[in-house]
Amino acid sequence: MKKEYDMLKEVKRLKSVRGYGTQLITIYVPAGYQLNEEISKLKQEHSESGNIKSKSVRTNVQDAIDKIIQYLRLFREVPKNGLAVFCGNISTNAGKVDIELFSIEPPVPLNLNVYRCDSSFFLEPIEEIIERKDVYILLVMDGREATVATLKGSHIQIMRRMHSMAHAKMKKGGQSAGRFSRAREEDIGAYYVQISEAINDVFLQGGGTAKGLIIGGPGPTKEYFDKAKKLNYQIKMLGMFDTGYTDETGLNELVVKALDLLKEQEAAQERKYIERFVREIAVNGLAVYGYDKTKEALESNKVSVLLINKDLEIHRVKYKCSACSQVLEKLEYGAERQEKHEDGGTLEITEDSDAVGELVDIADKNGVETVFVSAESPYGKEFLMGFKGIGALLRYK
Repeated sequence: MKKEYDMLKEVKRLKSVRGYGTQLITIYVPAGYQLNEEISKLKQEHSESGNIKSKSVRTNVQDAIDKIIQYLRLFREVPKNGLAVFCGNISTNAGKVDIELFSIEPPVPLNLNVYRCDSSFFLEPIEEIIERKDVYILLVMDGREATVATLKGSHIQIMRRMHSMAHAKMKKGGQSAGRFSRAREEDIGAYYVQISEAINDVFLQGGGTAKGLIIGGPGPTKEYFDKAKKLNYQIKMLGMFDTGYTDETGLNELVVKALDLLKEQEAAQERKYIERFVREIAVNGLAVYGYDKTKEALESNKVSVLLINKDLEIHRVKYKCSACSQVLEKLEYGAERQEKHEDGGTLEITEDSDAVGELVDIADKNGVETVFVSAESPYGKEFLMGFKGIGALLRYK
């Protein structure tokens, strides 16, 4: 979870950056892509950027591209999940140039290759990966073929492909109609068992953590399969959609059609945690909130689930007074910092650390699940306003 939290912080920082003109560059390099090919593309973009009319923008864009090329040359190959690189002039002073480079190796494979130069960084693909960390099992099928895959974030990974001619069989001479019908039904049943076993295997290989199954495909065969009830009883059927294909195209179509369903699932998961948290707080039960109480519970290894608002920003700041040399330590929310001591002296910051990151670190070390709560949903807003955006469900008091 610490890695996910660090990504959330980095994305938040990158979202705040605005360039003077279109001079902030974003590239996404997918897993398995040839670095030499990506570098060649960047050299072409460098050449074409020579047509930019503004000399300062042209120089900044070309310097940023050069910096990205130098960075990519540090790699022998693209990291296993791909690479996102953000580079450009991030200075807030129009008369000063500060070209910085940031990179993120995503937790799941990237499946897009992008170059974009704009007044802000292109962050939607990374944000989508962070937002959706749950795993879903996908099935697209008809009477002749089926494809089983997993969905995590925006990444679809095909796990198994199967074929059957059972539904296509036509009666031929040499056997009675009844015998032919029974044989055909047996073949169809075997096809459904084959698909079910593939889905069950994927579910068990993932430790039973998949949130459920979503089925797509043309025609009624998917409904017949669902009615056959061959799946592991722990696998929850989440939804069924008509798609035109049973291959990669069908999987992509299924994900698009299931977007609302996926959002509802994520909202339901968040709601479950917050409702339980509020119930426990109401009866002075197995829950605490606020930074100090949550940290104390984590350090005592009492926590089962750590709940944090994903936009929460708390810093542990140490100050030194210029007048009396007194050292103060305070928790500061957001970016504002105290400037004056009560004796009138100026407070100088000697240390500024991420207090929320400290909690996530402790949770990781203790094997505690961390849930990042959205600030947009009604439940997320209640958690932020009523409980300061930080709390924990306890195993015991």
